[in-house]
Amino acid sequence: MPIFSKNKHKTVQNSAHEQLFLGEDYDVRLKWFKTTFQNSDDITVHELTTNQTRCGIVFLQGMVDQQIFDDQVLKYIVSPGFASSRKDLFHKILDLQSISTMCTSIVADIQEAADSVLEGKIIIFFEGDSRMLVIPLTSFEKRAVSETTNENVIRGPREAFVEDIQTNITLIRRKIKSPDLKMEQLVVGRYTKTKVTIGYIQGVCKEELITDIKQRINQLEIDGVLEGSYIEECIEQFPLSPFPQTQKTERPDVAAAALLEGRAVLFVDGTPIPLLVPVTMYMFLQSAEDYYQRFFLTSFIRLLRYTYLLVSLLFPSFYIAITTFHPEMIPTTLLISVAASRDNVPFPGLVEAFIMELAFEGLREAGIRTPKAIGQAIGVLGALVIGQAAVQAGIVSAPMVIIVSITGIASFIIPGYDLAFTIRLLRFPIMILAGTFGIFGLMIGCILIYIHVVNLHSFGVPYLSPTAPLRPADLKDVFIRAPWWFMKRRPSFVGDSNSNRLTIKKSRPEDDED
Repeated sequence: MPIFSKNKHKTVQNSAHEQLFLGEDYDVRLKWFKTTFQNSDDITVHELTTNQTRCGIVFLQGMVDQQIFDDQVLKYIVSPGFASSRKDLFHKILDLQSISTMCTSIVADIQEAADSVLEGKIIIFFEGDSRMLVIPLTSFEKRAVSETTNENVIRGPREAFVEDIQTNITLIRRKIKSPDLKMEQLVVGRYTKTKVTIGYIQGVCKEELITDIKQRINQLEIDGVLEGSYIEECIEQFPLSPFPQTQKTERPDVAAAALLEGRAVLFVDGTPIPLLVPVTMYMFLQSAEDYYQRFFLTSFIRLLRYTYLLVSLLFPSFYIAITTFHPEMIPTTLLISVAASRDNVPFPGLVEAFIMELAFEGLREAGIRTPKAIGQAIGVLGALVIGQAAVQAGIVSAPMVIIVSITGIASFIIPGYDLAFTIRLLRFPIMILAGTFGIFGLMIGCILIYIHVVNLHSFGVPYLSPTAPLRPADLKDVFIRAPWWFMKRRPSFVGDSNSNRLTIKKSRPEDDED
């Protein structure tokens, strides 16, 4: 900066920010703070004199606990006899009982001090001393830990993440009490300087995964990060794929389970939904309650989810194909009933399906965007009224209304919202192929999707692992959920350094078969 061009002012560039050292000159530092934070009325740059020693105090209003600072710090600084010697000013403040246990630090880089002010910390500097004291008296309003809103809890912990990153890390620390749980912090965003913390268990998570995540994040040069999706879209290996390559959750128990499997969790300050990496497609069909209930009940529910996944993707297309190109596949009695219901419908099956699917998607989106008190009523009444009116008007047939309704219900059964949205999106091109080429078009669409998914990777892990490539040992927790005493090893993608996760000292007959 031109106004600070003296030789003793040294500037150094590093990966975090441009360092700036202005020496012991009190007036230069005070002017720098005032110039940097000019036109910012919420940032206070206060001057005072204590026993002929000038002191500067800089803090951000609304983000610091001014009551504690005024009563226990500022009151002591202005008291008689405080500045008996300039050399022990900082030591006297650090000896105060009110801040002795805080993470107080001393810095000389004025740019680092300015960043600390924007984080809600208080900066104190004195005349004749190049050091600056950083007191973390951060205090601001934040949402309390409450029950999850998007992920319904049947059995298990009901606490959810919040927008404060430190609170979210604490929720994980409460569940995993091990020094091997590491939390490495990065800062992303030229203006927002958003904290991004990478959580993993050392010795369980592969080091290559953490290195890969850091490299992808460090390559970002972005103005700001307000939500995890800013980072998600930039670090995905296949950004044009409709399939999600990171998993999102608002439940601490789900994040803790991912860490215990050898995966990494990315916490982004300001959002209650961290990112879990790597991920496979089968993980989106699993729920936290799968591990809190008996294994045979969970296995039945999982098979039900896979069935309805196919229903959600293929049911409308299959109906269009057989009614348009392959009516001989329908039993005679059912064929007569379907033909009678479509007798007055002026549109072909493909157009009829598009009308109903788009109407259903519109009602679903309207139910999400409207207030909760009336959102559910809009969805239910809208579907009933529109469906009944469309059938009576002869725009669509009654079987098509049933098909679309079953398909919509099937999409709600998929636990992972991102995968459910992808299935809803892919339903339309498959309907076009089925309406154009019949069953052959349906098969072509499925083959193209399979080829695409087989080639997908999430941070080095095949998207269809452990079925492609086939790893029989990992199939115990894919289509069914084997009992806990049968799943002794972690998924193979975590490596071989620490694959054992369960040991039962008392042997069972079933253990000999493993």
